[in-house]
Amino acid sequence: MENESNSTETNQPLDDTKSTVTDNNAENETKKSENTEETSVNYEAKINELNDKYLRLYSEFDNYRKRTIKEKSDLIKSAGEDVFKIIIPVIDDFERAIKANESSEDLAAIKEGVQLIYSKFKSSIQAKGLTAFETVGQSFDSEIMEAITHVPATDESQKNKVIDEIEKGYKLGDKVIRFAKVVIAQ
Repeated sequence: MENESNSTETNQPLDDTKSTVTDNNAENETKKSENTEETSVNYEAKINELNDKYLRLYSEFDNYRKRTIKEKSDLIKSAGEDVFKIIIPVIDDFERAIKANESSEDLAAIKEGVQLIYSKFKSSIQAKGLTAFETVGQSFDSEIMEAITHVPATDESQKNKVIDEIEKGYKLGDKVIRFAKVVIAQ
């Protein structure tokens, strides 16, 4: 009987070991499923965070695009405003000169008034960077000049040089905005 009780006692620890192993397996599986749930929750949180960042960035870019379109539109609408602010006083001067010329008989005063208005207008546009460039007597340059006609040269030194200017050329800064129309000797 002692053997029987010993075998029963020895069986019990074996059963306890089995139940302990089974309990450990169950705990491991529970931990694994909890880890899996935690990582999936972490991934979902990360996905939500990245999605939120993407939406904010997209919204910021869309706002930037709309703002730049509006600014460009406003700039186009008011692009000539500075030039017109310069021209308006000159128009006023012309209107005063026309009114004064109706009753004036003094030709010298009229000429002087027109010359003053011209000088004021020219200095105003030069202040904004518009300059006329001289071409008479210079060699022909197709970058800034347009040849209207060719005439025979009277001497060898005039060959391929500008002898007459039909229309002045103008630059705004360094950019040619109107080519000079010239007559070239050949």
